[in-house]
Amino acid sequence: MFKTKIVRARSTNEYVGLIEQALDDIWDIRQSIEFDGEGIVEMGTFIDELETSLKDIYQSMKDGTYEFATGDFPFMASLDNYHTSMLPFRFLLVRINETHMKGLEISEES
Repeated sequence: MFKTKIVRARSTNEYVGLIEQALDDIWDIRQSIEFDGEGIVEMGTFIDELETSLKDIYQSMKDGTYEFATGDFPFMASLDNYHTSMLPFRFLLVRINETHMKGLEISEES
């Protein structure tokens, strides 16, 4: 999908911030669909599923039930169906998933 190294979140706060940013970006996409739905209306269902998934992740982090490395998030299977021009925050979603799969990016500095 991406040839560059994906830098994972380095702390829980940064990881939560990535999820919050993705939720903000979803709001922006919804506004675009409302304003000029041509060509992106078919994204509506995916955006609904993505938003639900991210809100569930966010809630599980808040209530302490979140677990890393439980498999790719469900939205990853559909991500390749949307070009970056349609989903400008694709890389952010990949970064969230990468952090989920491999854990936080812990530096080995002494």
